[in-house]
Amino acid sequence: MLNRLILQIIAGILGLWLATQFIPGVTLEVFPGQSAFLGIEFAEKWQVFLLVGSTLGLVNFFIKPVLKVITLPLRILTFGIFGLVINMMVVWIVDVVFPELTILGLLSLFLTTIIIWGISFILGVYKA
Repeated sequence: MLNRLILQIIAGILGLWLATQFIPGVTLEVFPGQSAFLGIEFAEKWQVFLLVGSTLGLVNFFIKPVLKVITLPLRILTFGIFGLVINMMVVWIVDVVFPELTILGLLSLFLTTIIIWGISFILGVYKA
C-alpha cells in the first residue's frame, strides 16, 4: 500500500515535469514571495514540482478511488471511457488549487492526463 502511494507521487511529479517540457500550454512557474505552502516559501522550480506532483499523487491515491466507485454506472455505460474524464478532472482540480501550475486548453489537459496515466501505468507494471 505504501509502495503504491510512493509510486503515485513519483508518477505525479514525473508526469507534470514531462508535461511542462513537451506539451505547449502547460507551464509551472515560481512566484517570488507568493509561492508558499504551510508557511514554507518556495524559491526554486523543483520545489514547486515536488509540492504539486506530490499533491497530485496523493489525490490520485486517496480521492480517485472514491470517485471511481461513485461513477461506476457511468464507467460501465461508457465502457470505461468515463475513467479518462475522472483522471482529467483530478488533474484539473490540482491545476485550480495551485496558481503556479497553468494548463491552457482541453487538449493540453488531455495530453497531460495521458502522460501521467502512462507513467503511473508503467510504474505499476514495474512494481508487480
